[in-house]
Amino acid sequence: MYRAILLLSLFAAPVLSAQAYTITHTYTVGGDGGWDYVVPDPPHHRVFIGRSNRVMVVDMNDGHLIGEITGINGAHGTALAAGMERGFATSGDDSSVVMFDSKTYKTLLRIPAAEDADAIIYDPASKRVFTFNGDAGSSTVIDPRRGTRITNIPLGGKPEYGQSAGDGMVYANLTDSSQVVEIDANKLRVTRRWSTAPCKNPVSMAIDTRHQRLFSGCRSGVMAISDYKNGRLITTLPIGRGVDGAGYDPVKRDAYASNVDGTLTVIHQDTPDTYHVVENVQTAPGGRNMGLDPASHRIYVVSAKFGPVPAESTATNPRRRPPMLPGTFMVMVVEPVSSH
Repeated sequence: MYRAILLLSLFAAPVLSAQAYTITHTYTVGGDGGWDYVVPDPPHHRVFIGRSNRVMVVDMNDGHLIGEITGINGAHGTALAAGMERGFATSGDDSSVVMFDSKTYKTLLRIPAAEDADAIIYDPASKRVFTFNGDAGSSTVIDPRRGTRITNIPLGGKPEYGQSAGDGMVYANLTDSSQVVEIDANKLRVTRRWSTAPCKNPVSMAIDTRHQRLFSGCRSGVMAISDYKNGRLITTLPIGRGVDGAGYDPVKRDAYASNVDGTLTVIHQDTPDTYHVVENVQTAPGGRNMGLDPASHRIYVVSAKFGPVPAESTATNPRRRPPMLPGTFMVMVVEPVSSH
């Protein structure tokens, strides 16, 4: 009996993580302007990075600049339509989406979206593209083959990032109401929503489709983990300050939050309902955006070096960000150095 209980307890115990991560490469890419979403394309060994008036395409293996998608006014997110050789980039300042050739990076056409078109994803189940329009409180749905807008779905709040579950459902964070919203990608309507409280201001999102879990990075300093099958919050865990990126590695069973304070928080999934913080990897101040290559387990975090804020600017705007030093924009590659 004792042996049976001991064996049961061993099998029931969560697997603790011995994972450690480190920066293995830093590529100085340069270029002017701020940045936003980092979108890896592992099959083609490249990563797309929104940079103010363009999207930079950077080689994942050595960090060289492959090309740029230009003519964008307020670059944020990028989505690639698998098998169509087409990409889509949000142009938030003029409420549109730029469709481009994913091989040549040439602009094909401009599609009207809605105010503050920000994040954008491709849903393989419906074969549609979804934008998340912050100020408009909506999602623009695009037919990627025709390059046309299908509709705008009102979401009842201000969306940030979203994810496709690959089963006909799309999920997005509503940052102003601290909710997750579920969208039926075929019927083009909101089907459910639930609270992320005590998480406030959920922005970044990652997904675990095997266990039907969502990971919402929250500006209140936690990651909210939801069961999207049942539409409920499971738990929250502490992360760094100023999150803007998230990822989930289904092999490592690690979730990530990239934070403006220069940390990458690593959270391990012991079971689908239990989690613990592994570590906070030191990256660089401003390193709030990331992209994950689940095949190589590499995490791409972007930032730059900054100078001091001028004294006169601090007096008139205490929250003004320090200026980026020219030519210092960089891509940091973070990798696991041990296994679970």
